[in-house]
This record gives sequence, structure tokens and C-alpha cells, in this order.
Amino acid sequence: MLLLAIDTATPAIVSGVVELEDAGPPRVLAGEPVFAARSHAELLTPRLRAAATAAGVEFGEVDALVCGVGPGPFTGLRVGMVTAAALGHALGRPVHPVGTLDGVAAGVVSPGPFLVVSDARRREVYWSAHTSDGARVEGPGVARPDELREQLAAMPSATRPTHLVGNLRPPGDARGEGMAELADQLGLPLLGTAFPTPDGLVAAASAELRAGRPPAPLVPRYLRQPDAAEPRSPKRVSTP
Repeated sequence: MLLLAIDTATPAIVSGVVELEDAGPPRVLAGEPVFAARSHAELLTPRLRAAATAAGVEFGEVDALVCGVGPGPFTGLRVGMVTAAALGHALGRPVHPVGTLDGVAAGVVSPGPFLVVSDARRREVYWSAHTSDGARVEGPGVARPDELREQLAAMPSATRPTHLVGNLRPPGDARGEGMAELADQLGLPLLGTAFPTPDGLVAAASAELRAGRPPAPLVPRYLRQPDAAEPRSPKRVSTP
């Protein structure tokens, strides 16, 4: 099974061609994430084309698409989802939605339950809790670190995360990634920094892909109300 994998919910622009067989992990044929938080719209489609060329396939040869649906910022997230929906429609191929944090978790090796986070800005993080084999048991949610620590303490001990993984800044960002600081705030050992990858996204959707199940609706996980507001009534203009 040939798949296109797309995610733009983080600073990593994920675009790749992935092969999924009846057994075993997904195999990336071409495509690596690139970090350009403000260039999703400009870079995604060219990188998809480049990945297809490098893999030696045409878009029409893929069997389905897998798309990260967040949580993530409004603008960046929409770019990937609209691109995936348009390609799926044009090619007549199904588009399978995958939680972005689930796509990260699928590639994590952890000795116990773990927490996946990504940058939600406003001094908050998006988060989800997973068992050691990557299955999500809590979330996704959005919270400040102090709020998240309280939520973690209230989770059942059997599934309460004992390790932390994720991303807060792209590599090389002058402000630093912030993961070590967050690990201290939450009191969790840091496994490392991780972003969604083409094979991780496909792995998160592999059960339904192999079963041939139809995809769920392609709906974004925003977790926040939009900042934009309806305009108020126009001011009354006085007459002289």
C-alpha cells in the first residue's frame, strides 16, 4: 500500500511517501520534515512533489493519504488539511485523519507511560498521554504547565505518564526548545525532542488502513475558540 503522509500542525512541515505492508512497520520511501513555521503554504506542495519524484511514483499511484489533524495553530493546520482534502478529491483517494500527537507517539520508545507535548503558544502546550506502546489514554488537551501538572497528578497511577517527549521549538530556534524546562516543571524525565514523521503518521493509522475501513471525517482538532470575532454594530454617524 502506497500512502502520502502530510502534517502541518507543528513547525515541522511533514510530507512523504510511505509504504505499508500487511505486517511490519511503515517504510518511508521519500520525504523528510523541514522546519519552516511560517512557510507551510509555500513549501508543502513542492515538497510533496519532490518526495513523489524521489520515490519514483506518481500521485495517481498512491492508495490513500494520511493527514495530521492537530491539535495545532489555526493557519498552519489548515494548510495541510486543505492540501490533503484537495489531493484526495482530485485523485479519488481516501484521506485518513490522524491526531498529530498520536503520530509523534507512534515513533516513541518508552519504558513506561509517557506524555507527548507540542507548542500551543500563549505559554501553553498541547498534550496527550499514552501507554508505553503508544496508545492514547488521555487528551488531546491544551493547558499551562502548572495546570497540566495538576491534571497529571489526578490521572490513574497505571496510566499516569512517567516520561516526557515532544517539541516546543524547531531545532536551531534562538529561543531554545524549552523541553528541559517543561520536564522540570512537570517533574518528568525527558525522553527527547520529537516531531511528527511520515512513518509515525502512517503507523498511527495502520490498523484502519490494513483493515480497509473508511476514514473518519477530516475534522481539525483546534481545542481553542478562534481569536477572530464578529464585528460589532457600526457606529452611528451624527448629522450636523
